[in-house]
Amino acid sequence: MIDFEIPPNIKQMQKMIHEFSVNSLRPISREFDEREHEKPWELINMMHAMTGGTGVMATPRSRKKEKKEGEKKEEGPVTGNVMAAILAEELTWGDAGLMLCLSGPGLGGAAIQATGTEEQKDRFLSRFKGEKPIWGAMAITEPGCGSDTAAITTTAARDGDYWVLNGEKIFVTSGLMAAQESDGFVVVWATVDKSAGRAGIKAFIVEKGAPGMKVTKVEHKLGIRASDTASIVFEDCRIPYDNILGSPEVIDKTKTEGFKGVMATFDATRPMVAAMAIGVGRAALDFTRETLEKEGIEIRYGASSFELTAVERDFMEMETNLHAARLLNWRACWMLDNKIPNNLEAAMGKAKSGLAATRATLKAVEILGPLGYSRKYLLEKWIRDAKINDIFEGTGQIQTLIVARRILDFTRKELK
Repeated sequence: MIDFEIPPNIKQMQKMIHEFSVNSLRPISREFDEREHEKPWELINMMHAMTGGTGVMATPRSRKKEKKEGEKKEEGPVTGNVMAAILAEELTWGDAGLMLCLSGPGLGGAAIQATGTEEQKDRFLSRFKGEKPIWGAMAITEPGCGSDTAAITTTAARDGDYWVLNGEKIFVTSGLMAAQESDGFVVVWATVDKSAGRAGIKAFIVEKGAPGMKVTKVEHKLGIRASDTASIVFEDCRIPYDNILGSPEVIDKTKTEGFKGVMATFDATRPMVAAMAIGVGRAALDFTRETLEKEGIEIRYGASSFELTAVERDFMEMETNLHAARLLNWRACWMLDNKIPNNLEAAMGKAKSGLAATRATLKAVEILGPLGYSRKYLLEKWIRDAKINDIFEGTGQIQTLIVARRILDFTRKELK
């Protein structure tokens, strides 16, 4: 039997985070959208204390619990990533940009979890549990390399007990916080052998203060304005040799283990981005429903289809698409929790969620007219916040391409 019920412990956490969003994020949402890049440090410190430094965007780590003598073995599903997606949705319902400020290890932590050794996971991820919040960022995109991550040109060359990195990365989410304003790190994807193509791509942990790493620009953006998005230049940037994730060897140029690490990271983080999209879409949906009810307009779910008004049909379509996106995404999270390859499912959830949220916010403005377009309300902001979820972590078009390749069993060369 298929059960779509949220477990009681997660439901309780969901309720608590929703209240936090209602009381703490929504009241300051407009303020920090206006004060771009400024951080609500009181809330950040509060969330750090609440989560023990793990945030909600990090890929949950498995915890080995010592079983006491006579203790009954615990049964039931593993739900770490499902819970993270649910909490990310609730926080984003409050505010998407502020949610990213509260994300803890973030994409950098997910990259280490996906590709790092146990020693590296302990060494770098444990620091998030310290007294003050820090950030982890992931740097992949370059001025000449967007969706085609195989075209990375940033280089890493060994020099004795160090790696020397050279190149430029752009659109690094939380890059300023991770590289400059906290004791964090940036996971940088670079090539150790250009002639090897994808096989030469490796991931490197560059810690704050590393010589040669410099934040050169902080983007002014349409949406998620409380979160910083940075450009970072690496000029003869020296990092310890053991800060490489995975093996440094390129033994067989037909193998693409380093590139697979990039994809494994995306398979873990795309469900979290999809959850963010659903959170924004749901915020628009809830606001539209409340506004219509104030005007005496009720959504009649039991009415026949030919009796429904255009507004009711549009609203139900918005709601249906968001529900479908959520279930697709939860499936991808469940598979990740249970160590089942989820590349197809993560792409499906990301593609559906980004599109559903964008359409929902646009349709909400269409339904509410001037109320949706006015800066007096947050709906116009939700349109701006929604669109990024259809772009970063792989655009909707790229996700659709991945889905087609997996379903048709085509290679990258066969279907571009």
